[in-house]
Amino acid sequence: MTGVTGFARAAMVSLVGLLSVPAVLAASPAGIWEIEMKDSRYRVELCGDSGQALCGTLIWLGNGADSPENLPYLNTLMIDHAQPSGPGTWKGDLHLYGQSAAGTITQVSDDQISLQGCVLGIICKTYQMFRYAE
Repeated sequence: MTGVTGFARAAMVSLVGLLSVPAVLAASPAGIWEIEMKDSRYRVELCGDSGQALCGTLIWLGNGADSPENLPYLNTLMIDHAQPSGPGTWKGDLHLYGQSAAGTITQVSDDQISLQGCVLGIICKTYQMFRYAE
């Protein structure tokens, strides 16, 4: 009887351990992502020598963001070799329409990424990006 109880306890501990692993560990950030305002899309990929840094390139502008002022930023890096800082999280420089900020990129789920950029460590803004299905 105690063997069954010990086995059941071990199985429960294993199950709880599996359930507590964040879903983002299985998800890849690689793909096409659209910013929450639906006016720009980015190709996100793992990059760098180790293949674990995160890069994101602006690949599409529309819905009013395709202005002459923004067009020069097409095909430029928005996420510039951000380094992993934890499971599903990267830190590095973010570049958006000529502005740069220290950023944290967090993969919230298979289909959502959160970008937080801070200038001078005090002025921060957060954007959500969603996986774009063509």
